[in-house]
Amino acid sequence: MTNKSILVPALIALAALPVRSDENLKPPASAMSTQAAEFAPGGTIRVDGSYDDLYIEGWDQARVEVEATKFMPYEFDPQHPQHSAQSLESVSVLLERRSPTEMALTTTLPPRKGLVSHLPFTSKTNHVRIEYHVYVPRNSKLVIHHDVGLVSITGVSGDIDASCHRGDILLWLPDSGTYAVDARNKLGKVSSDFPGSSRARFLVGQEFASASAGTQKLQLRMGFGGITLKPILPESEPPAAAVASVK
Repeated sequence: MTNKSILVPALIALAALPVRSDENLKPPASAMSTQAAEFAPGGTIRVDGSYDDLYIEGWDQARVEVEATKFMPYEFDPQHPQHSAQSLESVSVLLERRSPTEMALTTTLPPRKGLVSHLPFTSKTNHVRIEYHVYVPRNSKLVIHHDVGLVSITGVSGDIDASCHRGDILLWLPDSGTYAVDARNKLGKVSSDFPGSSRARFLVGQEFASASAGTQKLQLRMGFGGITLKPILPESEPPAAAVASVK
């Protein structure tokens, strides 16, 4: 018997199996919160403990606004829906003013147990997923310590110090600006549409520095992933800016 004669009956049998309807697929449990606080332009905003998708955009308002959506994976422990609620509540996202010129956005997870909590270089994230949309005064200074995921920053003219354990750092910057860039990636590439020089870092990583001193200092650090710097062109608008314009 040829392979073809075996494959055809197998495909027919597979097609005859009942297909699960999308109606039986429940949406994941989720919880969204919005926090806002007045904040003078030019201050420092610290982001600590964030993970998954972090979108930060500069705007022309003297306040910081944070929309955080926490959600569970599809079909997470469907027999015990209370477990999803407990997991969502166990992750805290708090915006607090530390001084008139300093604001902090802190994500706190429940303590981990077992051997994994003692292993070095492991991610601190858990099964609760988070998406942040943060709006800050345009000339704020940012200090970000992100675990695993995406950090996307759009239209912020203050100094930026951002580090990520694993994932991507994406900066959308005005095309007419001047930047003092110090970007280092331990395992991955640094891609920039702005002038500068790059060199290999221990064969698997890359460094990028601007050719001249700029007015905006950008210090970017990545463990494993990518660092990208892109211009905001007059004829184009990045996705994060489009989101803000709908608000």
